[in-house]
Amino acid sequence: MTEPGPSGAVLVVDDDPAIRRSLERGLRLSGFAVRTAADGTEALAVIAATEPDVVVLDVSMPGLSGTEVCARLRAEGRDLPVLMLSALDETADRIAGLQAGGDDYLVKPFALQELVLRLRALLRRRPPSGGREVLRVAGLEIDPAARTARRDGRRLELTRREFELLEVLARNAGLVLTRDQLLDRVWGYDFDVRTDTVDTFVSYLRRKLEAGGAARLVHTVRGVGFVLRENP
Repeated sequence: MTEPGPSGAVLVVDDDPAIRRSLERGLRLSGFAVRTAADGTEALAVIAATEPDVVVLDVSMPGLSGTEVCARLRAEGRDLPVLMLSALDETADRIAGLQAGGDDYLVKPFALQELVLRLRALLRRRPPSGGREVLRVAGLEIDPAARTARRDGRRLELTRREFELLEVLARNAGLVLTRDQLLDRVWGYDFDVRTDTVDTFVSYLRRKLEAGGAARLVHTVRGVGFVLRENP
């Protein structure tokens, strides 16, 4: 079974009281410590007093918008992970949130389970204080700084792209990533790259991960994309 990833302290910022209550209850049941804020000004005050491990931040709020809050955090040098929430699925709004320093983006309405998985993925990306980041999930040990990866102690000899693909999948373990998402996160904004390139590199990666008869970790979700998890 895939490791659930670390729980942590979450600050939920939303001007809708019903959404705040619902997320607070659901995230507490999922093992997180939760605080809430009703607007951007209150959110900045809470973060200044007791910085959380991750922030769930609504984009559209009266007064300071979520985008403005995120931009201020980054201007202050705070690198805590921020997941933006919005009822808007417009590309321009998503880009604005990410350009302001948001780490991920989720469109309302959404399933609580997806939010939990995304929060755990964001927490896995953050290096532990005082130490170097080593990502451990599903029997994998990935050291981004050294660019090394092992599975059950066996070193994986990966090309640069294979390593980057594995790292992205591992940071989002349990989440299905589309081919377009993988193209964006691994290849960047290189529009000359075709989507079938992802399938080719997944094939290369599987060959190395499954050497010696090891069980499959990278699974295809037909019509959607790929997910890293121990069970299909």
